[in-house]
Amino acid sequence: MKRNVPLLGFVIGAILPLIGIFIVYLILFQGISFTEFLKEMRHMPTQATKVISLGILVNIIPFIFYTNKRLDLTARGIFVATMLYAVLMLLIKFVWN
Repeated sequence: MKRNVPLLGFVIGAILPLIGIFIVYLILFQGISFTEFLKEMRHMPTQATKVISLGILVNIIPFIFYTNKRLDLTARGIFVATMLYAVLMLLIKFVWN
């Protein structure tokens, strides 16, 4: 079933980076609990932006998949969600210090 809907792409693009951030936590922050990890990200904005940017990389896979399948509206939704994460990173790094 082909679904060429921007909302589907936005949902995919919003959820996958959260899973990517959790994978980054599992790989790089093995020694601390998840709550400690979240506290550390809250107090260290530069570290948080690095973790978020690594989590966003997960969006490359569905974006390329939907682009190659010519489901451009869904790919556009993924792109919009990715750009919102980028704006969030900029806000964390430069505004919410």
